[in-house]
Amino acid sequence: MRVIAIGMLAAMMLSGCGTATGDRGLSGAGIGAGIGIIGGPPGMVVGGAVGAVAGMLSKPQQVNLGKPAWR
Repeated sequence: MRVIAIGMLAAMMLSGCGTATGDRGLSGAGIGAGIGIIGGPPGMVVGGAVGAVAGMLSKPQQVNLGKPAWR
């Protein structure tokens, strides 16, 4: 249960990143690894890789969550 909570927290913290391709790839890798940790080390590696690819292939318009809360 603790691992799931940590993974969800990491996903929430990283979900706001991403106007540049590298930012989206990095945040996608973090989110994928956080979700993949449920499956153990292999899941973390696969989740991170899939998340990075998905983040880098997405366009900024697809992940635009609106104006950040701090602006």
